[in-house]
Amino acid sequence: MTSQTTNRPIPGIGLRPNRNFATINIVSNAATSNYQALQLQFQRRLSRGLQALFNYTWSHAIDEISDETTQGRLARGNSNFDVRHNFSGAVSYDLARRKGHSVLDEVVRGWGIDGIIHVQSALPVDLTTSGSFVLPDGSLLSRRPNLIQGVPLYIDDPSVPGGRRFNSAAFKVAPAGTQGNFGRNVMRGLPLSQVDLALRRRIGLTENVYLQVRAEAFNIFNHPNFGGFGTSVNSPSTFGVATQMLGRSLGGLSPLYQIGGPRSLQFSLRLGF
Repeated sequence: MTSQTTNRPIPGIGLRPNRNFATINIVSNAATSNYQALQLQFQRRLSRGLQALFNYTWSHAIDEISDETTQGRLARGNSNFDVRHNFSGAVSYDLARRKGHSVLDEVVRGWGIDGIIHVQSALPVDLTTSGSFVLPDGSLLSRRPNLIQGVPLYIDDPSVPGGRRFNSAAFKVAPAGTQGNFGRNVMRGLPLSQVDLALRRRIGLTENVYLQVRAEAFNIFNHPNFGGFGTSVNSPSTFGVATQMLGRSLGGLSPLYQIGGPRSLQFSLRLGF
């Protein structure tokens, strides 16, 4: 959905009947989207206590707008949620009983381990410059920068989160009243990788009642994942630099329940019957 703000004659309509209205919003369902993907899956059903599921998706999502509404003209490009490569896997293993060794059998009995891995390529980042301008048809545009040809878009910088930043020398502010030639959502942030692990034990209390003790570690290797990139070419100190952990930049749920945060531990008891 797109919303145009106009202070000028409306094409096909002419001057506004009542010029006391400072702004008129025209809302239409003009946006389109396209999604193409290759999806692969490997599944091992439970056998000798082991089961596994692995998924890989290559995809490309294109649209003019990824949010509910936007002001100004639609700009076709990579969707905000366009992730080209996405891999996830889950493994669960119940330790086998050791027959013939009663003491060891009791020690191993009921233990299990679960693991989840998630790896994906970086999300798009949309670059802007300060200010906006109105076209003759009344469309309000956020300004984009011009691209300087032959200059690398990314540079390695060990002093910033993730060790990489956008190269501010590759962009310049477009002249006043014009739109820059750099497209929407062309740049990419940093990739994501995280491994979660859980250790559990089921303890039988009666024939039909059991207690499950579970310890979980999210991002067990404490691998840093960053997001919230500075997008304004006019702010060189923060431009193209991750400003927070990825879990805090995703929005929606509390960062505690989001992927991409620091290592966290959780312990639980579950009574089943």
